[in-house]
Amino acid sequence: MTPRDAADANDNRWSDLDRPPLNGAALRRALVRDGGLWCDVEVVERTGSTNTDLAALVTGEKGADEGAVLVAEEQNAGRGRLDRQWTAPARSGLFFSVVLKPAGVPVERWGWLPLLTGVAVATALSRSAGVDTALKWPNDLLVTVDGEERKAGGILAERAGSDAVVVGIGVNVSLRADELPVPGAGSLVMAGATTTDRDTVLRAVLRSLEQWYVRWRDAGGDPVASGLQETYAAGCATLGRSVRAELPGGRAVVGEAVALDGDGRLVIATADGTREPVGAGDVVHLRPA
Repeated sequence: MTPRDAADANDNRWSDLDRPPLNGAALRRALVRDGGLWCDVEVVERTGSTNTDLAALVTGEKGADEGAVLVAEEQNAGRGRLDRQWTAPARSGLFFSVVLKPAGVPVERWGWLPLLTGVAVATALSRSAGVDTALKWPNDLLVTVDGEERKAGGILAERAGSDAVVVGIGVNVSLRADELPVPGAGSLVMAGATTTDRDTVLRAVLRSLEQWYVRWRDAGGDPVASGLQETYAAGCATLGRSVRAELPGGRAVVGEAVALDGDGRLVIATADGTREPVGAGDVVHLRPA
């Protein structure tokens, strides 16, 4: 990867003085170290999708090493789960992807990676910005704004080639109320963040992700031995709630989200007394009757 810092981009980069560009060189100095996970941090002014770009590198002729990080100041074709579009004003958030190659971890445990990433991001946002972040299974980051749960970020993990997973992370940092893409969105600043310095927050997120990933990988992907299953459950806003899981094929499961199983699936207890594990789908938190 060839560094192309946003700070070196076009002349209108200071059009919003509350949103200075990221400093790619400083991020590399802080995060890339011998023996560490992160091997490169590249910041680009804009791209379609950082996940798409990194996946193309992984499967391309030159390949991409584990620990490659690509950050975009703006994405014009960002994607969430179920191919939903992710849009936000330039430099209003953190939009980045990382390459992970969990050698030694059975492929059937790779499904824990988006949940692991959620734990890492939530931990980092609490420490760096003073924002309590809850996790909506499987990949949403929730903050509280004026007593209401709002989505402030999301995670998208995709296989790339035979040995890699590209994990994309989007977090709304300084997004203002008049810029919300949908009414239920939120941001760190709207949740009362103590800082909106994106360099600070990004460093915290990547350090937290490295710690959790290495712990999980060294435990062979075991969610119990690594502490991941317990920690995710403790921070998951979905557990204990009435939910509707909309599954592929148009089927829906309604009931109480009661647990996470060993594969990271959400276990829903239905009205007829059955417990159904859900591994993929769109989960809606239902309001109490």
